[in-house]
Amino acid sequence: MRRLIAKGTRCIACILVFLACLPAFSQAVKAPGYRIAGTVLNAATNEPIRRATVSLLSEAERQMVASVETDNEGRFSFDSLPGAKYPLTASKRGFLTAYYDEHDGGFNTAIVTGEDQETSKLVFRLVPGASLHGVVTSDGGDPVEGAKVMLFAKPHGRNRDARITQAAETTTDDTGAYEFDGLAVGECLLAVKAEPWFAQRSSMAGSQHGLEPNSGSALDAAYPVTFFDSTTDESSASPIVLTGGSREEANVNLRAVPALHLTVQAPLMQDGHVPPVELKQSIFGTYPPFEGISSMGHYPLSGAIEMIGIAPGHYELTQGDPPRIAEIDATTSQQIDPSIGTPTVTVSGSLRASNGSALQENLDITLRSLDEARPHSPQQTTSIQGAFRFLAVRPGSWEFIATDPDKTLSVTSLIIGSQTRPGNELIVRDKPLQVIATVSLVETHVEGIAQNDGKGVPGVMIVLIPKKWPAFRSLTRRDQSDSDGSFSLHDVAPGQYTVVAIEDGWELDWERPEVIGRYLSKGVAVTVTESSGKLLRLSEAVPVQSR
Repeated sequence: MRRLIAKGTRCIACILVFLACLPAFSQAVKAPGYRIAGTVLNAATNEPIRRATVSLLSEAERQMVASVETDNEGRFSFDSLPGAKYPLTASKRGFLTAYYDEHDGGFNTAIVTGEDQETSKLVFRLVPGASLHGVVTSDGGDPVEGAKVMLFAKPHGRNRDARITQAAETTTDDTGAYEFDGLAVGECLLAVKAEPWFAQRSSMAGSQHGLEPNSGSALDAAYPVTFFDSTTDESSASPIVLTGGSREEANVNLRAVPALHLTVQAPLMQDGHVPPVELKQSIFGTYPPFEGISSMGHYPLSGAIEMIGIAPGHYELTQGDPPRIAEIDATTSQQIDPSIGTPTVTVSGSLRASNGSALQENLDITLRSLDEARPHSPQQTTSIQGAFRFLAVRPGSWEFIATDPDKTLSVTSLIIGSQTRPGNELIVRDKPLQVIATVSLVETHVEGIAQNDGKGVPGVMIVLIPKKWPAFRSLTRRDQSDSDGSFSLHDVAPGQYTVVAIEDGWELDWERPEVIGRYLSKGVAVTVTESSGKLLRLSEAVPVQSR
């Protein structure tokens, strides 16, 4: 009997111990405790970065889930995480804030936690920011205060759509000094605009209302746009190479020259208004706000508009009614022949949704030039109840873009006359165009996985290519595969496509048909319809191809 009592006591004790451990055991089952860990390194020196801030973000909202600082060895760790997909960012003063394995256009690899996912040996490389400084001086070596210093980034990829873009802008202080910090690596170009402090403007008009030549006053002077290294010839501008952590110097010397006076014949229109005259200066194919005209006067007796204080340079002049656009290499004061330039035409039309649903009342509409050799300034307007109108579009190739407050809409086709053209490209000739633009309001996400030998491959470039090549520019979508090889292509319009996965494809000239076409045969076909819904998952993995 005593043995039975003792045995029963031991059993009760075991049960009590089991019950005491049950909450911890239950918690361990519910919380698998996945871990994301790794090291943050200086991309330039390969040294660990201490006290860098590493943050986990939620996949959908990109809201911060957790944040830690790296230790003295650059290590970081997030523990007890549920299974999910986490974009990862890192930042440190003096370095460029970045996503994990970030590539062109902000594409990055999110970290996926779960069974059989190795997420504890990440290497996160941060690029130290570059800086650029210098001094702007005048002819005599005096500092130029208030000069506008514009920094332009040269495209680092080989894509045909890549162009020089303005990256930053600042003004010089009272010592003529300027500085840019936190710059991305790559080649850049520098341009400076300024006004001589001593400049005094006087009209050429006199009694002849703008038709007499300039008086030649030494104080009627201007600074031409000047590029590093102190040249006024844009084609001779010296590129500045920025590397991670570098501090470069670029001084610019401005030389005053006689200001130009441009006179444009502009007789009053029948309604008594003056025809619009617009002068734009192209800098590296961009059109920053033009501030070079000190004044503009209209002289009704002669029907002339006079623009004074113009620095020598290359300009785009819009004049007349109907408008004509002329490219002018202004080297001397002159009266502009009203017949020069290319006649512009009106491009107007309407928008419609591909599924017949109502469009937002007002959308922003842009015509962007596709002429690579000499890009023209973009045309912009706002649709009113689905209708739009551009009054002065010069002949050439243009891209039609429609945006609402949240995103760019997919333009699936353009109807011009009796012809329907897939995509969003149109050619403007010498006659007005009436266009019906069809846009997609469908927001289908195409999800899949990129694999090699049955395993997901992270960091590869995913490209969704429309079957109809004319729609390539409007309907193509890209993504970067996450740590398990998964990807998601957003806002895909209805149509037939091929999905390809290219390892190390970020430097490919992928927008050229002859380049991307090499990968189509091993891609995966996908068809999106109006009824595909919010999400379409590929039934087969996309094989990863070498570049």
